[in-house]
Amino acid sequence: MAEHTSSSITIEAAAADVMGVIADFARYPDWTGEVKEAEVLKTDGEGRAEQVRLVMDAGAIKDDQTLAYTWTGANEVSWTLVKSQMLRSLDGSYLLTPAGPGTTEVTYRLTVDVKIPMLGMIKRKAEKVIIDRALAGLKKRVESPTK
Repeated sequence: MAEHTSSSITIEAAAADVMGVIADFARYPDWTGEVKEAEVLKTDGEGRAEQVRLVMDAGAIKDDQTLAYTWTGANEVSWTLVKSQMLRSLDGSYLLTPAGPGTTEVTYRLTVDVKIPMLGMIKRKAEKVIIDRALAGLKKRVESPTK
């Protein structure tokens, strides 16, 4: 099994509010930095995204990818790669855990395999940067939604 990278952050908001931001793909370009376009291609019976196309620009890495999403209860979402120009595989998840009144711990796990050769140590460092930026952006977006 491929190694994954994981990190957590505490957000001063209820889990439902945090998941509301995570599930609002149209707004990703407003807070993620790397996502320039997001388009929901398919939804499930509850109106949640099942397949999303993302246009990414992370400096040296630009990609047009489609991800398949699986929603587990109200506090977990995971995704896997359907297609990409740059990636061989991508698996990720957000797990939200209540951490007290009006506070949620968010854990982001990510495993990426790029089509170009890359040392494992460099790949994990890149995953860590992606995760930390995403968690910081999510925290800022949830705690300061007026931006």
